[in-house]
Amino acid sequence: MRKVLLGCVSMLALTALPATAQVKIGFVTTLSGPTATIGNDMKASADLALEHLGGKMAGKTVQIIYEDDQQKPEVGKQKTDKLIEQDKVDIVTGYIWSNVLLASYKSVVDADKILISANAGPSQLAGDQCNENFFAASWQNDQTPMAMGEALNQKGVKTLYIMSPNYAAGRDMAAGVKATFKGQVVGEDYTKWPDQLDFSAELSKVRAAKPDALFVFYPGPAGVQILVQHVQSGLKGQVPLYTAYTIDSLSLPLQKEAAMGVLGAQEWVNDLPNAENAKFVGEFKKKYGKHPSFYGAQSYDTVMWIASALEATKGETKNLKALRDSLRKLNYKSVRGPYKLGNNHFPIQNFYLQDVVKDADGQLVLKTVSTVYTNHQDLHAAKCSMKW
Repeated sequence: MRKVLLGCVSMLALTALPATAQVKIGFVTTLSGPTATIGNDMKASADLALEHLGGKMAGKTVQIIYEDDQQKPEVGKQKTDKLIEQDKVDIVTGYIWSNVLLASYKSVVDADKILISANAGPSQLAGDQCNENFFAASWQNDQTPMAMGEALNQKGVKTLYIMSPNYAAGRDMAAGVKATFKGQVVGEDYTKWPDQLDFSAELSKVRAAKPDALFVFYPGPAGVQILVQHVQSGLKGQVPLYTAYTIDSLSLPLQKEAAMGVLGAQEWVNDLPNAENAKFVGEFKKKYGKHPSFYGAQSYDTVMWIASALEATKGETKNLKALRDSLRKLNYKSVRGPYKLGNNHFPIQNFYLQDVVKDADGQLVLKTVSTVYTNHQDLHAAKCSMKW
């Protein structure tokens, strides 16, 4: 009986009250398993945004219904269908993983609902499969590694080895860095996802290839292991590591000194100098006792973006044209600073080079090094036929 009661409490905890909400937002993310730390960061940030809004948007009470995709595309689709058919949500958001988003996408747009990705940005949805009801609050997958490719050029890197997981986002990441890197790619490995955590064989191939640099994309636990194993293999002093989505505030406590001096690219860093970011980071640290991640920053932005759109429609969610038009105006202040939307509903924004340093208290933190791109648009927008 106790287990049943605990299970009920756990399920209730996934839903932000009140139960009699006038606006319902469905939020699909990963809340169990090794990568739950990412989903929990997204949830914490979305909850903080709703708290900053006083639990209301356009004067209407709001409920965020969280669903756990278990990092499985088929489960993500089931949970998405449940949000639409059973919970009757007005807007669907969340989605860490591109393969989960791609499996769920059609369910939402076919139901004529607004879908806002808080993280995943697969190339298909930025190009010929773009849809007027789909928006991205983050980036298109290729963009961040494209910024890293340009940073590698600026660093004078001539030869590069690429490692990435073999799924939709992993392939987009590799394509992105290759799109801008002007040197020679001397090797590529696409590893099993998400359960491969031993990269010794691939790192041996890197050693044999003797590239100037190694680029990797490994979010979550794999990102911890690739950094640790890079050091253990002795490659850190021989082949510098460059990353996208591999080092963040969630992974740093586990990566520790292995992350020092490893450069990454991102559209948001915790020290970006704007008032909204200072409030978000400060309030997050105060409430949760740690730094937020970029996953959280994007989730916070997503809730604020939805709130701004509903203010313009006076809380109306059924008039999709009005809601789309309001979302396109980006009438909110993002924690990343000002940005625009492309014709495909993906952000046109700045990208930064980030490093890991120790702060005054000796804690490892992320620091903005430079701006790699200003107002950067993804490569796939030209394939999108939407005009607005």
